[in-house]
Amino acid sequence: MTVYKAPVKDTLFVLKDVLGYERYSNLPGFSDASTDVLEAILEEGAKLAENVMHPLNQSGDHEGCTRHDDASVTTPKGFKEAYGHYREGGWMGLSVPAEFGGQGLPYTVHSAVGEFFSSANMALMMYPGLTQGAIAAILEHGSEEQKQTYVPKMTDGVWTGTMNLTEPHCGTDLGLLRTRAVPNGDGSYAISGQKIFISAGEHDMSENIIHLVLARIEGAPAGTKGISLFIVPKYKVVEDGSVGEKNGVSCGSIEEKMGIHGNATCVMNYDNAEGYLIGAENGGLRAMFVMMNEARLGVGMQGLSMGEIAYQNAVAYAKDRLQGRSLTGPKAADKPADPIIVHPDIRRKLMTMRAINEAGRALILWTALKSDLKHRSQDEAERQAADDHLGLMTPVIKGVLTDKGFDIAVMAQQVYGGHGYIEEWGMSQFVRDARIAQIYEGANGIQALDLVGRKLGANGGRAVQAFFKEVGDFCEANRSDEAMAPFTKGLKKGLNDLQAATMWLMQNAMAKPDNAGAASTDYMHLFGLVALGYMWGLSVKKAQEGLANGGDKAFLEAKLATARFYFDRLMPESTAHLARISSGADSMMALEAEAF
Repeated sequence: MTVYKAPVKDTLFVLKDVLGYERYSNLPGFSDASTDVLEAILEEGAKLAENVMHPLNQSGDHEGCTRHDDASVTTPKGFKEAYGHYREGGWMGLSVPAEFGGQGLPYTVHSAVGEFFSSANMALMMYPGLTQGAIAAILEHGSEEQKQTYVPKMTDGVWTGTMNLTEPHCGTDLGLLRTRAVPNGDGSYAISGQKIFISAGEHDMSENIIHLVLARIEGAPAGTKGISLFIVPKYKVVEDGSVGEKNGVSCGSIEEKMGIHGNATCVMNYDNAEGYLIGAENGGLRAMFVMMNEARLGVGMQGLSMGEIAYQNAVAYAKDRLQGRSLTGPKAADKPADPIIVHPDIRRKLMTMRAINEAGRALILWTALKSDLKHRSQDEAERQAADDHLGLMTPVIKGVLTDKGFDIAVMAQQVYGGHGYIEEWGMSQFVRDARIAQIYEGANGIQALDLVGRKLGANGGRAVQAFFKEVGDFCEANRSDEAMAPFTKGLKKGLNDLQAATMWLMQNAMAKPDNAGAASTDYMHLFGLVALGYMWGLSVKKAQEGLANGGDKAFLEAKLATARFYFDRLMPESTAHLARISSGADSMMALEAEAF
């Protein structure tokens, strides 16, 4: 049985000390979630994650979901009841506006507690996770009638939601999709086609499932310009808002997957299903991107969450497993061998996991705070800057944190040695579950191309220049502080490498686009190194202040030690990334396809 303890203390340190959560009490929703309320929410979320969700993680993986002859699907034993606890606690609507039955609290709070739930049971949390994305899309692009019809019951959790993009012949290239929408003459459309890889597409945990489906209206332009978005409920909704007859949508099969077995990933068949246009005709991709961007941030959180729980279990095993003696002499003389945590290579793994997880948590919460500023601030310049930040950081968070989350899961498995390869120990599940986060909601190579091809040049480079300035100003402001020097020196070096890589792309990518493609993944990870390093810089500053003011000595000194490791052992990778970026695409593209 694996273990999990929600990192409440670390989350509060990030929110209260590093990000200055209390400074935003003037924004709508923040005044309802004072630091005392915030702490209470995190503590209650921790209890649900640790005591209800996590005990079902391994059993849900082993049992999986079952499709029956009538195309219905049952989830693993205990999932429906656990979801009931989640729903009854009001967790689904934590950040949904109060007018639709939510609590209207900051998205930052939703994100903080969401990490706990995802670490505890990633497959289970995908059911409400997709629903929250669907709610966001309907609130952004739906009509008032659609909002009133669907959002309150989705917020309550009695109805859930999905997103339907991928088809058997097309994934990222949505311009190729074939699902068609034929007007019925009464404002509705007949939706026909097949979608694959649909997370939570069919299950037994809610009374209705509201599918958001991309389809092409007859006569629409070719490519992505002719895609529309439709609301297609599993059961039709009658005028009084109750559930009516079954719609023409069904689960054709459940995908047999490497991981996340507790989530019903379905092939969905639409046979003249009744659907309703959401947003503008042929404007479906823009409407779906609201859901996709929220989902991408959520997937980045899944990377962090898998890294966190894998780390916690690796630490527990390393403290318990006896193997060999310390290179500097026995540390447990009363035992036949020392715990493996004494060995430097085990420490290398554990420190790497810890350094990435703690900075990753800060990066996600910093970006969640920007989302709140975008939607809640009364200052137009502040809203614009926050929107710029979200656009820039979304591919970094999704791509870097899911790559690192998988790496951490593999590292943690390695700490276990042979036991890590045996299913009963649970580490294999973390590796299998973490793997999907690198693939869905836009594979990480696509995230890297999005960063390099779209986000860097957006609005004349306004977002990336603002980021460079913020990090550079932080380094300069702390340049004469001797205590900060070991950290700011490494951060400044990483920033210099990132700026040099950006300049190289500006000079070499336009004339030869393959240079951008060849550089993109290294550039994304170089950007991630610096962003995580900036989070460590901010954390170090607050940890030093906390120590000077009599704060928790052990906790704060551990922060400083972990930060030193990050800048000593991880930040120097920026040099290698820059070298690969500036080597261009020639050697990568030299072989003809026939030579492979």
